[in-house]
Amino acid sequence: MSRRLVLKHPIALVGMLVCVSCLLIVIVTVLELPEALPRNREMGIYHPTFKSKKVPQNFKLDKFGEMMVEMLPQDLAFTIFIPSEEAFKHDLHLSVNGSLVTEKFNDTYAILTRILGFSAVPRELSSVDVPLGELVSYDSLSGFQLYITKDINRMLFVNRIRSQITDVRKGRLVIHIMDGVIMDSDFEQSVLSDDAEE
Repeated sequence: MSRRLVLKHPIALVGMLVCVSCLLIVIVTVLELPEALPRNREMGIYHPTFKSKKVPQNFKLDKFGEMMVEMLPQDLAFTIFIPSEEAFKHDLHLSVNGSLVTEKFNDTYAILTRILGFSAVPRELSSVDVPLGELVSYDSLSGFQLYITKDINRMLFVNRIRSQITDVRKGRLVIHIMDGVIMDSDFEQSVLSDDAEE
């Protein structure tokens, strides 16, 4: 009798068919999900080009990095994105032997102060604090906007400059070593024009 009742009401029949179909789709989908891999194995199609660099035990900042760190108060929380030694040489043409001599020291110190203003954030920001695949932004000390993302290797990109080493800690200071120099276009032009004059 109930069977006749369902057949007499086509809306009820269609509703039942839709419910059964949805249930079958959910069951098939769940059964075909890949098994989760352990964290230490590579995942399927992802073959990272770069491996995340952990902080080496004997890691030491270069002289310019140390000078930038010394400019910040030690008792407050800061994050600083310091250029690598190669970036100082390539992008700013600074070398320890040539740029720290007496007659160039003040100019070098002024450049480092300016770079510090672009690349320091008044808060602790480790790579764990940046969600994978999301863009976060912070104002640097100079008010310059920093756009920060993280790739699948847990390396940070700040204004499209990739980190080499992340999460170096010195007290409340978090240091990230970058492949380039974070600076605004005006300062970049002044650096390039200085190079052209030399």
